[in-house]
Amino acid sequence: MDRNTITGLILIFAVFIGFSIYNTSRMNKAYTSVIEVADSLYAAGDLENARAEYINALRFKPNHPEAVEKVNEINRELGFTQATRNADTIPVTDAGSGTLLSQLPGEAVADSSRFGAFGASVTGTNEFITLENNRIELKIATRGGRVYSARVKEYVTHDSLPLILFSGDSTIFGFNFYTADNKAIQTNDLYFMPVGDRNHVSVTDSPGSVTLRLHAGIDKYIEYKYTLEPDRFMVDFDVTFKSLEDIIAPNLSSIALDWRMYLPQQEKGRQNEEYYTTIKYKFYQDDVESIRLRQSKEVETADLPTKLSWVAFQDQFFSSVLISKDHFLNGTVVSTKTPALEKYIRYYTAELGVPFNPGSDNVVGMKLYYGPNHITTLKKEGLELDKLIFLGRNIIGWINRFMIIPVFNFLEKYIGSYGLIILILTILIKIFLFPLTFKSYQSTAKMQVLKPMVEEINKKYPKQEDAMKKQQATMDLYKRAGINPMGGCLPMLLQMPILFAMFRFFPVSIELRQEAFLWATDLSTYDSILDLPFNIPLYGNHVSLFTLLMTASTLLTMKMTSSSPGQDQPGMKMMMYVMPIMFMFILNNFSAGLTYYYFLANILTYLQNMISKRFIDEEKVLATLEENRKKPMKKSKWQQRLEEAARQRGIQPPKK
Repeated sequence: MDRNTITGLILIFAVFIGFSIYNTSRMNKAYTSVIEVADSLYAAGDLENARAEYINALRFKPNHPEAVEKVNEINRELGFTQATRNADTIPVTDAGSGTLLSQLPGEAVADSSRFGAFGASVTGTNEFITLENNRIELKIATRGGRVYSARVKEYVTHDSLPLILFSGDSTIFGFNFYTADNKAIQTNDLYFMPVGDRNHVSVTDSPGSVTLRLHAGIDKYIEYKYTLEPDRFMVDFDVTFKSLEDIIAPNLSSIALDWRMYLPQQEKGRQNEEYYTTIKYKFYQDDVESIRLRQSKEVETADLPTKLSWVAFQDQFFSSVLISKDHFLNGTVVSTKTPALEKYIRYYTAELGVPFNPGSDNVVGMKLYYGPNHITTLKKEGLELDKLIFLGRNIIGWINRFMIIPVFNFLEKYIGSYGLIILILTILIKIFLFPLTFKSYQSTAKMQVLKPMVEEINKKYPKQEDAMKKQQATMDLYKRAGINPMGGCLPMLLQMPILFAMFRFFPVSIELRQEAFLWATDLSTYDSILDLPFNIPLYGNHVSLFTLLMTASTLLTMKMTSSSPGQDQPGMKMMMYVMPIMFMFILNNFSAGLTYYYFLANILTYLQNMISKRFIDEEKVLATLEENRKKPMKKSKWQQRLEEAARQRGIQPPKK
């Protein structure tokens, strides 16, 4: 590696460190600025606005004790309910118990009159109604009328616990609006009354429903109706605003839907899970977009000013999706990192505008999807939900969707071991690419035959100013031998899309989740043969054997081509060893299925090259060269123009 390369790497590292310091400093300044405003408002007695500013400060430093304590203090002074605090603050954990402090019971609303017509629903007993089928189990709470927890039955966490997408009072779901007499209502705070006396609805042969109502007078209410069909992850969710035209403010054209959730860690590899955890949303009759993966900021916000079809809170293998049967008017989504809460990956919020007509009864039709990111399952549900799974953009995504996944699903029908499926898939891909691989190796092998002659040319033109003459002489040598110098590069470039497609495919394939093969207990995350008592920067605290095998096999295949012209330069030799080591560090925490695939691909490439070597006749290459040397070389018009341009600059082409 030459001095310029080293200097470049040092500069890149310095820029990275400098940006990190700058970003941290900027976040600290923003936090301090907002806190100063909040403190001044608090000192002036403006508690409502002070509370809003303290909550705003938490966007810059989530879980900061100073801001959290101030919000809780103001909540107590204003007489807010515990549920209201859950909706507006980011809970912190008790270091001893690990429970969310904001879930501690025992506080009630101080003044029910502030809820106007809904005042009778301020107090009550929080009860739970279970709605389930063979796929999911939902616990619906009477407080807020919301889904309190969602369990996906067919799956468990990495430590064999029930897989619950969310649970507890840290999750918020409800409508926020003002009444005609200017009372602020948050339905998540209030108690709904179940319609009927069933506390458990099990769906087997026909759909089942759970209905709850939030009363505001005689025959005046907000009704939530959840309907679940057999063998589905999708729940119909219909909201009816009944006879509330004299209660809800008459100037409302939309009503705010507030949805907040903590996503718990479900997988062993937290780093990999964090990478694929994000918020996605589909614009009405338009594309699916998302907050960027692998977000670097503590808080990422996306303002969505146009109509939306759905919003999804997604982790690596599972999603909770809120779908409108018509559309949402607009929205804002926020993703916040939760470093202080180790068992959670992200804190998500979505504020959505729902069309509303205050002059008549309103029925808002929605759906809720609680289930796996399984492409076949999501395709059946429609609405482009299968785009929750990021398989790459453009040609990378097309290769995965129309080539890799169909073949993978076909093999899955007949083979029970996913390790064998990956092996067969790799063999099929290598067979498909063999014509390109053979062409590449054939060109490389021919260039190796001519390597001594290329070295003679290098000795003939050692000076820097003779670089063009040296290049022209080398190209002339290749042309007389019937070798296309690009013949080795172009086939390799054509294989790159498949290489990147597999990089996208394996980490998001739920089929590999918790599937064991050889020493790997879970092909969807890293395999570990040795857990280290310390953490190595960029590498991690474990040793992945498949990653080591991938690295060794990469060095083996690269060594086979190291004798090609140009590969013996010091910089090229250094890069030949540096690149595999870099990938060893990068992929040590990635899916074992991915590194296992790369290992197999390298071994098969090595075997293909060994077979291809038998078809290279060195004597025939040299004979072609000698025969062509006797013939006059016909120059193309392009070459003639190049030589004429060189002559005009005073450079004479090499003599034949």
